[in-house]
Amino acid sequence: MITPRNKLLFWFALIILPFMIIGAIFTAAEESSYGIIALFVFLAAIDATLAKLRFTGISVEFPPIVRLSSQKKGAIEFKIRTSRAKAIMIRLGLAFPEELSVENEYFLARITAENELSLFSWPCTGQRRGNFKLKQCYMEVSSPFGLWSCRKAQSINMEVRVYPNLARERKSLAALFLNRGMFGIHAQRQVGQGREFEKLREYVYGDSYDYIHWKATARRGRPVTKVFQVEKTQEVYIVLDASRLSARNANNLTAQHRMADDIYPATMLERFITASLITGLVAEKQGDIFGLLAFNDRVRSFVKAKNGAAHFNVYRDSLYNLQSQIVNPDFDDLFMFIGQKLRRRALLIFLTSLDDPVLAESFIKNVELISRKHLILVNMMKPRGIKNLFSPPAVDSLDAIYQDLGGHIMLHNLLEIKKVLRLRGINFSILENENMCTQIVSQYINVKQRQLI
Repeated sequence: MITPRNKLLFWFALIILPFMIIGAIFTAAEESSYGIIALFVFLAAIDATLAKLRFTGISVEFPPIVRLSSQKKGAIEFKIRTSRAKAIMIRLGLAFPEELSVENEYFLARITAENELSLFSWPCTGQRRGNFKLKQCYMEVSSPFGLWSCRKAQSINMEVRVYPNLARERKSLAALFLNRGMFGIHAQRQVGQGREFEKLREYVYGDSYDYIHWKATARRGRPVTKVFQVEKTQEVYIVLDASRLSARNANNLTAQHRMADDIYPATMLERFITASLITGLVAEKQGDIFGLLAFNDRVRSFVKAKNGAAHFNVYRDSLYNLQSQIVNPDFDDLFMFIGQKLRRRALLIFLTSLDDPVLAESFIKNVELISRKHLILVNMMKPRGIKNLFSPPAVDSLDAIYQDLGGHIMLHNLLEIKKVLRLRGINFSILENENMCTQIVSQYINVKQRQLI
């Protein structure tokens, strides 16, 4: 595609219009005037023809996958190959979605004849988590005389993955695990004897009768004691709710109270995903294997518990593109899936919402299928407006009274759910948005130290 530049319009106004007027007024100058006009048109046509050849030997190469962290400056690295003998200036453009912000809408790249391959970096910032695909790259060069712009579209297949930014949560967790120096999560000392069988040995005075292996004692004719060791590797699963309730705003703010630049307010799902990634990192440092189970009306994603850098990448990739669906969670299907897939005893950390009475009843009824086999921690984010009726500040209107009454009833219902779950050996916690990751990690470390798995 060829389009005129401002330079062409300038020379058109400077040559064509005056000589057309001169040729029309002065008959003697008519032939020379039209000759100058024809010469200008001829040169412009030649320039347009040569402009189409300017892309010969030029190709742009973008990486198939670009990884960014949300709200953190990054860059898209790309290459331009050329076999031209002269330097040229190329203007590049990409159809960035609104979730990806760039300082300049287009990128100017100068290609020199000395370098066959040139590397460039396009600054870019991901505003929100997600997967964004770019299919076309648009290029523009000027003609040799600068009268025309020649444009071309090249097909690319680039995927921009924007992951959650964990910097703030890492800072908040530093106080739990930081001894000195840089940030780091250290293995925690475990107390007790352990639960995993290691070997048999001769009875020693003072051994508890509970640890005597009676069958081996009968075979050998003398007391034999069982020796246990602390489990070095335990399974930890994050069970994440991606249903309609997780799409609510996590900041407990209405639209009127949001900041003007808060285009993408954090939802509960965003906080759940951040907590899942942080917990996975902590489990990796503690030497455990960790996995993921994301669900809504059915199980959407299942990552078998493992460890290692490659596994964490798989774990992260299954989370970064997860979105809430306007459906109710199906706890019947979820717990049947857990019963079939998780054969070994594991720690299951649920991130869900139980402030809907119908859904809470379904959860309590179905959790009994797995509560005796697995250790279960249920966590939900504190809903907006939940508090005791007579807690400050004082109300000043009738609407505020009814609003506080509704919050008090909701809190009462959640406390009743907590009592019911406790009778089944399940711990239920209501977490604050700001301290959610820290509280979940503290629960996990407490389980590790007490050897409850």
